[in-house]
Amino acid sequence: MNHASCFSPAHILLPAENIPLEQWGCVACDQFTSDRAYWEKAAQTAADCPSTLHLILPEVYLEDGDGKARVEKIHDTMDAYAREVLTRAVDGFVYVERTEQSGRIRQGLVGKIDLEAYSYAKGTRPAIRPSERTVESRIPPRMAVRRGATLETPHVMMLADDPDCTLIEPIGAKKDALRKVYEGDLMLGGGHIAGWAVEDPALLEQIDRALNALGSQEAFDAKYPEAKGAQPLTLAVGDGNHSLASAKACWEELKKTLTPEQQQTHPARWCLAEVCNVHSPAIEIEPIHRVLFNVDCGAVLLALITWSDANMAGICFGDAKQQSFTLAGPHVSNVLSFEDPVAPLTVGTIDEFIEHFLERHKEARVDYVHDEPAVRALTKQGGVAFLLPPFEKRDLFKGVVLGGVLPRKTFSMGHAEEKRYYVECRKIKE
Repeated sequence: MNHASCFSPAHILLPAENIPLEQWGCVACDQFTSDRAYWEKAAQTAADCPSTLHLILPEVYLEDGDGKARVEKIHDTMDAYAREVLTRAVDGFVYVERTEQSGRIRQGLVGKIDLEAYSYAKGTRPAIRPSERTVESRIPPRMAVRRGATLETPHVMMLADDPDCTLIEPIGAKKDALRKVYEGDLMLGGGHIAGWAVEDPALLEQIDRALNALGSQEAFDAKYPEAKGAQPLTLAVGDGNHSLASAKACWEELKKTLTPEQQQTHPARWCLAEVCNVHSPAIEIEPIHRVLFNVDCGAVLLALITWSDANMAGICFGDAKQQSFTLAGPHVSNVLSFEDPVAPLTVGTIDEFIEHFLERHKEARVDYVHDEPAVRALTKQGGVAFLLPPFEKRDLFKGVVLGGVLPRKTFSMGHAEEKRYYVECRKIKE
């Protein structure tokens, strides 16, 4: 097996069988950030039972001023769980089936990501890349939890561009022969989840071969002829960009204190994550629309035309050109398109204009809104919206390959309750 693989088997820790999943598993820390009631209900659900809720710092509490005390308590809880709660282990991968509210089943493989094969630095082209621009101000709170921590628990979801279903789906086809390690409902509408241990050396080798094939130069050149010969992309971050970036920042910090030999084996060099196939029918990728406030729709349209002319983007009415979108205001809605866009994806071109516009109109502000009915409602209240076209799955990888990263808030993967819940753990301290 290629032990230098960017995604590899891990020593994965699980709680004792008598601990219910509904209390143990918890939604990602960056969900429901304006909804304290959700997190109060989560605390009630967990009650006095061991729970990953006690291993994280929900971002709803970041402004409370007690962050240091919370982090200290988290670290103490990790030490206790490592001794007393996490009594089971998988040496390999965990194959996961998550049943969403729609009834669709999302398949994944949990293993460890090599942070040496990942970077969020602008201009880099590693095997593992962020999908969206990293907002560095979001990293320090997560670093505070990870720095000095005994354990990690993942909500990071990676995506593989695997239209032929070579990586994950063949493992799912053999699940009846695997050891089931957990099954149950997740708290507060999180749906159902089940996991199986993937430890057979033949299956581990099969996963490694499939991953190496997906990350080969040959496969990369065939998928992305516009970037032929560039450094191949193996995995892209689908969700949890900032958690993975925090793990990387902590590793770079720690690495300076280690010898070259220690750097090869220290457990903090890796980060636990789930890899899914972007082409799975259970993965929905929806566009996030842009809405401007405190502006006039006619003024925005005029500014857009002027900006397009200055950048030779070739804007015109109708959807006949390369990148089409809808500009909607309180009383009007027009389909427009760019003939020579300034970015690989429509959202990138629109964001370039919005950034230009906001610099010149300090009274204006922008918001990012998921579903079209909500956007239309905001336009009736005076908002001016850029309604983006459906986000094609192939565009995610295309955008990362050709543009480096996608603009922030380009897409959404499912509802908050369908994000990855914390379940598995791994030691990151020697």
